[in-house]
Amino acid sequence: MEAPLIELLKDKVNADAALVRRGRFLTTTFLIEIGSAQWLVSIVEGQIVSVSHGPFVMPSWSFALRAPQEEWQKFWAARPQPGSNDLMALIKRRVLKAEGDLHVFMANLRYFKECLEKLRPARAAA
Repeated sequence: MEAPLIELLKDKVNADAALVRRGRFLTTTFLIEIGSAQWLVSIVEGQIVSVSHGPFVMPSWSFALRAPQEEWQKFWAARPQPGSNDLMALIKRRVLKAEGDLHVFMANLRYFKECLEKLRPARAAA
């Protein structure tokens, strides 16, 4: 996975007023691991303030989402297959590991699902 895709997350999420409003009570930093690459995503009141590329010496995060690069590519496909279309489906298949303070993740699950789905290519309306 090339670096620019995950770096688009900040602009795509912050441009969605409804999504930012959904996360208005959320302030956290989480780690997303794509294969061996690590990214820290900092959120303040629903807006992504930074997306930083690792490696990190002693990263501070509330929770981490770790999956192989191939699984993230399937998740970020324009039309992901069943089992790759949702964060919980990836967890159920045991290809995505969620670690750390999962209360933050689960309490804001819809926000994180919609946030990470923003990296999928836009589909033409049917």
